[in-house]
Amino acid sequence: MFGASRRWLNALVVAIAVSAVAAPGLSWAEDPGVAVKAKNGAKAKGVGPTVFAAASMKTALDAIAEVWTAETGKAPPIVYASSAVLAKQIEQGAPADVFISADLNWMDYLDKAKLLRSGTRRNLLGNALVLVEPADANVDLKIAPGFDLAGATGDGKVAVCTIDACPGGIYAKQALEKLGVWTAVEPKLAQADNIRNALNLVARGEAKFGIVYSTDAKAEPKVKVVGVFPESSHSPIIYPVALVDSSKNPDAVRFVAFLSSQAATKILAGQGFTILSK
Repeated sequence: MFGASRRWLNALVVAIAVSAVAAPGLSWAEDPGVAVKAKNGAKAKGVGPTVFAAASMKTALDAIAEVWTAETGKAPPIVYASSAVLAKQIEQGAPADVFISADLNWMDYLDKAKLLRSGTRRNLLGNALVLVEPADANVDLKIAPGFDLAGATGDGKVAVCTIDACPGGIYAKQALEKLGVWTAVEPKLAQADNIRNALNLVARGEAKFGIVYSTDAKAEPKVKVVGVFPESSHSPIIYPVALVDSSKNPDAVRFVAFLSSQAATKILAGQGFTILSK
């Protein structure tokens, strides 16, 4: 059973890489029997549930996975990408056990398709939307209605994730529209396939600004926050989690519960997430 699932995951990774949808954000555990070191030196000899998670979860979830591995001896394979990409892959039969979305819409999408385990869905985390710039820049710009983001960008770019599907991009468009600057800023957008890749454009100096989550900014020392978008300028940023209905991994329920453990919430809060449920 695992061999077939593993082949499916490998095929999925190759397909995403070829299409340049989410390759830089992918992460997965090693094959069964291959030792995986946790932070405390523990080694994994088994494989835990396969987790499909929004790319913005990577820093925190990698750390949580290491603690889980140390405690259970099982390393959970994790695939990171845009919530939109992951939801579509689950719809097409990808062998995910757990799905963590960066918005409600893509979880709703799978819920309506009856692909989630009844009674397992809950809102897990909250986040904030921020404007970032390279760490060595020093732009004085206050986020407010009509603020001149386009002028401050000049001939540069504003990095966002895909505005028509990626949650971070959708939130960014909502905020820019609400603040009355969308028309001026739209031609300057550099759209990445997921929010961590948008963040990377700023970190490498390839974009003058980026619109990402506050947790992403905290995870990348090569960027700094210019300002926080008002909560009223966009839909609430909520990360729901649920079991995929086709999951047969007996550890999937335990892993979702572990996300609300003291150890996991300490990591999540330390990364800047707001804890919505325990």
